[in-house]
Amino acid sequence: MSSPSPHHHDHGERSAIPEEAERERRRIVRALSELGFALPGTITERMQRCGKKHCACWRDPPQLHGPYLQWSRAVKGKTVTKVLTPEQLHHYQPWFDNGRRLRELAHELNELSLTTIQTLEGWGR
Repeated sequence: MSSPSPHHHDHGERSAIPEEAERERRRIVRALSELGFALPGTITERMQRCGKKHCACWRDPPQLHGPYLQWSRAVKGKTVTKVLTPEQLHHYQPWFDNGRRLRELAHELNELSLTTIQTLEGWGR
């Protein structure tokens, strides 16, 4: 899958994508194609107090409840949180790892595209 070379409109000639940039783009695409299921969001481990004022979690020092594993992600601009069991986290950890890798690769592709257009168009010289 090759990217078309953009036109330099002021010269009417085609500019070739630099070979190094194309090689890097192929590396990113290859890495993307190797990903499995990918989940967005973050996992946090929380300790917390309950609502019972006479519970040990309210003493000094507190004996908090937990740990609770929480998966948070944005859905339509709102934060959604689910509590996961340790077994669920163990089972789906590769999906969370893939989600993080997907975000990293997307960022790399964006950065590569920005530096490539700057090179092709002579911006920043």
